[in-house]
Amino acid sequence: MQIRKILVPVDGSDYSQRAAEYAADFAKLVGAEVVLLICRMSIPPILGQVAYDQARNSLVAQAEEVLEPCRRLLRERNVPFADRVLEGKVEVAIVDAADYERCDLIIMGSRGHSELEGLLLGSVTHRVLQMASCPVMVIR
Repeated sequence: MQIRKILVPVDGSDYSQRAAEYAADFAKLVGAEVVLLICRMSIPPILGQVAYDQARNSLVAQAEEVLEPCRRLLRERNVPFADRVLEGKVEVAIVDAADYERCDLIIMGSRGHSELEGLLLGSVTHRVLQMASCPVMVIR
């Protein structure tokens, strides 16, 4: 099995940062490209144009803030990468992005920002493990 492309969902949590660091080292080792993914909430169109634009700009700024440390990490380690910002249900976006990008592997944190502290495995991670068509590596 050759790993050419790795999807790394990030959300700014310590778990996703550790996953990004692991993915950078792993990608360097096997000569793979990384696709960073952040999923943001959908904005209801009923808000009106001004409120919609303000909400969208805020969400885009938040996504950039989360992505930038991961981009910097990959640049420093000379790992080729792309990034995607999607909206919708997180686990569906992750699985769909992995399929669309033809990723050979997903590397993700065991929990994210939205998970309760006591859980052994985050619910999004658990659902991705169930739904993904490629292997998933979970980083603690």
